Amino acid sequence: MKALTFQRYGKSPGLGMTERPRPVPKPDELLVEVHAAGLNPIDNMLMTGAFKPVVKLGLPATVGSDVAGVVVEVGSRVTRFKPGDAVFASVFDLDRGTLADYVAVPEAVAAPKPANLDFVQAASVPMVGLTAWQALKERIGLRAGQKVFIPAGSGGIGTFAIQLAKVLGASVATTTSTRNVDFVRGLGADEVVDYKQQQFQDVLRDYDAVLGTVKGEVIEQSVGILKPGGRIASLVGPLDAAFARTRGLNVLLRIVFGLMSRKILRLAGKRGVAYSFLFVHPDGGQLAEIGALLESGRLRPVIDKVFPFEQATDALAYLAQGRARGKVVVRLR
Repeated sequence: MKALTFQRYGKSPGLGMTERPRPVPKPDELLVEVHAAGLNPIDNMLMTGAFKPVVKLGLPATVGSDVAGVVVEVGSRVTRFKPGDAVFASVFDLDRGTLADYVAVPEAVAAPKPANLDFVQAASVPMVGLTAWQALKERIGLRAGQKVFIPAGSGGIGTFAIQLAKVLGASVATTTSTRNVDFVRGLGADEVVDYKQQQFQDVLRDYDAVLGTVKGEVIEQSVGILKPGGRIASLVGPLDAAFARTRGLNVLLRIVFGLMSRKILRLAGKRGVAYSFLFVHPDGGQLAEIGALLESGRLRPVIDKVFPFEQATDALAYLAQGRARGKVVVRLR
């Protein structure tokens, strides 16, 4: 089967189309014929080696984490799916990729494809949907009536997280460029800061939570807009010692991550707020709940651009520019 793989970590990862054996599903896995694969910034970051100590991949590795497709074979212990079923899933951190003709998907991380979405739309959802769900519902515990700041509202995670926060009954603030102000308002954002005109820390006050989606000073500046007792769940770092412990990483990495997060933890402590780094994990049950919200129309996928499989490397390059409004998806069938 054809697959988009990279051979090594670094600036020249040897990215390209290769022939790989068709996967053989284990007893608890589905073999899925891939119809579409959604792209995420982590797909490019993994090739650089930035997450090499954390995410273990066998090289050469197939690129991609999000998939929507049709089950063609099931393992002997699979009970919830059968050949012919349309499914979607994230296989992030499971040492396999979705930019391929077929992918083996553990039954526990798969969910039925929402009936009202096509395969491209469904493939755009898993990682951003699960990330928003795990950050807002689980880590932050966002409740109706609270205020949450979600920077970069027009990006892949921002477009979904804004919608989910509104479903949870929260008030949402975001940042975006001038051209996207009306776009993010249409997603449900209550307060929109045009970062070309204003600094969010000069405008926003007394927020309950921040979803960290932008690297650098934004995370530190976000501390100042929170109430005492507020929470920051960061998707972009800095990594912290608590994350290292949950991953079972060695003592050296725990120390390194502790040093990396020392400044933000000090700032948060002075303000009386909590900081944590969040690493998304695949979860078919959560994805099924997200799918129900998609079917009801309370959530909707936002897609910027669709590329054919033959142009998958162009799709990754386009995503790396950081200008996509919503998700970038590769169509295989």
